[in-house]
Amino acid sequence: MGKAVLGIDVGGSTTKIVGFREENGERRLIEPQFVRATDPLTSIYGAFGKFTMQNGLALSDIERVMMTGAGSAFLDKPLYEGLDCRTVPEFNSVGLGGLYLSNLNDAIVVSMGTGTALIHARHTESGTDIEYLGGTGVGGGTLVGLSRKILGVDTVEHIEQLCEGGDLSNIDLRIKDISSKNIYEGVNYDLTASNFGKLSDLANKHDIALGIVNMVAETIGMLAVFAARNYKLDRVVLTGNLTGIAPIRRTFESMEKNFGIQFVIPQNARFGTVIGAALCPTN
Repeated sequence: MGKAVLGIDVGGSTTKIVGFREENGERRLIEPQFVRATDPLTSIYGAFGKFTMQNGLALSDIERVMMTGAGSAFLDKPLYEGLDCRTVPEFNSVGLGGLYLSNLNDAIVVSMGTGTALIHARHTESGTDIEYLGGTGVGGGTLVGLSRKILGVDTVEHIEQLCEGGDLSNIDLRIKDISSKNIYEGVNYDLTASNFGKLSDLANKHDIALGIVNMVAETIGMLAVFAARNYKLDRVVLTGNLTGIAPIRRTFESMEKNFGIQFVIPQNARFGTVIGAALCPTN
């Protein structure tokens, strides 16, 4: 069995770690993990210690560590003396991870973390082309921040629970609310005309929670649709922590039908960036 290559992604709220190891001539993924901590250095060392202990890895079993994410800048020396540690570009990691998880050769890859980044990633004969397309400040930070201020809830788990039983008709203004069907041919009149544009006095916490989640997902989704159409692609790979939230997934499923774009949420989608970091070439 060959030595392991580890990836560590130090994000705005969590640190994720993953590994690959050669086994019988094939690259085997070691189960990803994540930790939360109050500061980047604590989370980096905590993730590394937890991961190596649970997988029975000694320092001598590790070939190198590939680090990415905004918080990786806080580590200005190797984790341990003699351990090969390298910093790799986050956007390259997003693209490589998205293609690996989806088994696609050409796709728009969306990383939905505290904020959101959009990448065009494409395998070619000479390597992998990665292009950062831009992004939006709307993401997980938006979801948690608005929920904390408006609903008094600041964990994703509680927000997801609140969404159950929510009714968007008490929150969002739909096209059918403001226009007759003979004006816009070929348009689904259930599409949102204005997020929170129909906020009712009767709206409860469940409605508002669902409205916030839906607004975040629709904002990200429409940017992804525009990007995919620009490159004449029909598939978008979604990665990052928000992929695990059921009402966000349902919003993307609805958008698939309306815009003819397939939103792919692969297994281990939350770990797309850190998987890509471990896969980054060393030259």
